[in-house]
Amino acid sequence: MGFVLHAVVASDKGLVRDNNEDAVHAGRRLLVVADGMGGLPAGEEASAILVRALAPVDDAPADGEPLHRLVEALTEANARIQESVAEAEERTGMGTTVTAVLLDGDRLAVLNVGDSRTYRLRDGELMQLTRDDTYVQALVDQGVLTPEDARRHPQRALVTAAVQGGDLRPAGRVVTPEPGDRYLLCSDGLSDYVADEVIATTLRSYTDRETCAAELVKRTLEAGAPDNVTVIVADLDEE
Repeated sequence: MGFVLHAVVASDKGLVRDNNEDAVHAGRRLLVVADGMGGLPAGEEASAILVRALAPVDDAPADGEPLHRLVEALTEANARIQESVAEAEERTGMGTTVTAVLLDGDRLAVLNVGDSRTYRLRDGELMQLTRDDTYVQALVDQGVLTPEDARRHPQRALVTAAVQGGDLRPAGRVVTPEPGDRYLLCSDGLSDYVADEVIATTLRSYTDRETCAAELVKRTLEAGAPDNVTVIVADLDEE
């Protein structure tokens, strides 16, 4: 049995930023959200480099090793970012977070570096498939903070890992997709300001993908949206 992803994208620069440093790819097998960091113009370039490096995986033949192929492409992106930094001193420190999923037959690989997230809605239940690489997540893991405390913490945006051309340790997993699954990939512009309960309710309430994605961005703007926000809403169907 084969599957296909039907995806839509919604993005906004937010109410404070002058530019949007997020980059995105939404194909039938590959979904990617990258959140650039390093300021103008470096953040935009880093996220764009990453998406360009990963995008060809969407059309590559399936080989039963989706996570391996994602990591290979991410390693190439990391090398390209390193080359870009070496070419211009003003790009020093630039990088990007990433979350990506790759569908390969009856397997779905999920990868992330940083605090962009992938969620799955199945039978009405929301599950976060990625773990944030952030200072506050480490405190949550240690029992120092609750997840709700972490959402309000002044250092919630401090990432402990990113794709910056240096040492790279992506986190990944392979899960079994089921017909009817809905996946959400997002930059932290959504997850830092909209609670998981609200995200889950929105994903359940709007069956139309475009309406759902637009509503998620709208809820972020209503919450103040100081950061860029990008979402992919994708439904899994039998091919």
